[in-house]
Amino acid sequence: MAALHAHSLLSRRTSTTKLLPSRRLVCRASLRAPETLRPITRLEKLMLGEEAATKKNRGPLFFVRKEEDGDRASMAAAKLRAVAEAAADRSEMHAIIGQQRNNWAHFFLHSINSINLTASLMAGFAGGAVPSAGVGEAFKISSAVLFTAAAGLMLVSNKIQPSQLAEEQRNAARLFKQLERSIQTTLNLNRVDEQDVEEAMEKVLALQKAYPLSLLPGMLEKFPEEVKPTVWWPELRRRRSRSNGWSSELKKAMTGVLQVLKTKDEEQYLRLAKLVLNINKTLAVAGPLLAGIAAVGAGLIGNDHGSSPVMVAVVAGALAAVVNTLEHGGQVGMVFELLRNCAGFYRKLEEEIEFNMGEEEEGLREEGEVFEVKMALQLGRSLPELRALASYSSPPCEREEIKEFAGKLF
Repeated sequence: MAALHAHSLLSRRTSTTKLLPSRRLVCRASLRAPETLRPITRLEKLMLGEEAATKKNRGPLFFVRKEEDGDRASMAAAKLRAVAEAAADRSEMHAIIGQQRNNWAHFFLHSINSINLTASLMAGFAGGAVPSAGVGEAFKISSAVLFTAAAGLMLVSNKIQPSQLAEEQRNAARLFKQLERSIQTTLNLNRVDEQDVEEAMEKVLALQKAYPLSLLPGMLEKFPEEVKPTVWWPELRRRRSRSNGWSSELKKAMTGVLQVLKTKDEEQYLRLAKLVLNINKTLAVAGPLLAGIAAVGAGLIGNDHGSSPVMVAVVAGALAAVVNTLEHGGQVGMVFELLRNCAGFYRKLEEEIEFNMGEEEEGLREEGEVFEVKMALQLGRSLPELRALASYSSPPCEREEIKEFAGKLF
């Protein structure tokens, strides 16, 4: 019975196929994995896992030296950033104190002049007042007191030289700002090491010594026995340079620059500084002396000495005001400090040239072409103008033979 049923189905399928010759038979099949099998792990995961395991096993041995070098460099950079922050803070402090001492200069100038002129007027009134009225005695005493106060203020002002103090603080603020920019450039361009930190610290301490913040004690000598250039830089250090750039033409040009700097520029500013210092000494003595003479003259008014005490008091008081105006209004102390700093600027350039020229191993010198550009900019010259100074390099070169100054900036 089953065989007959299968035969009928087969014959029916055959007949259907014959009736529809254009249709094709399609056999579809699907495979299903058993539920007990685990999914296959992807190849990428296997490779990443193996690589991570390899790094984990060999990392502490392979990268330990590189990590130590990086830690040292980052520590040096952190120290150098701290020095830069200190330099910026010092720059702001010096700027504030410089403004304060500039205010002192204006205060002493106008106060002393007002006191002297007022005392002179009172001395004149005392000489012309009626003796029996008692007004002349009041004017006389007031004039003597004011002249004495003016003499004391002039002694203090001449001792500390407020205009010179203000110039010192302005220079310090500028140089600390310059040091901060130099440190930031080092942090941005170079790989920082401990030597960079030590050099920056030495520069900060050298500036601190050259331009002290405190007034008493520690103030710079305002009337030195010997005029010397201001030194605000530490002793130069040798650093190995990868390149050289020092040619015979550059050496000859630097020798000529050094000769001109020593013979003309530095010598000129030191000579002018000595002249200004002598003028300042004379004015510093003359001002209080004239005010004292005026005070004595005011005290003698009305004591049967005639009109001479009145004339002495009035004239000496007026001259004291004039001398004070010349000294502090003209800021003679500031001019002296400015000239001394200019001499120090050229002395610094001389030391840099001597330091590089004196080093026999050229690898320890600063890169030649960069050094030449720096010198040209600091002297206010173009490169051809700087190289033209090579004509003064042949020794001996007399002072009369040098017709120009190396620096064109000041």
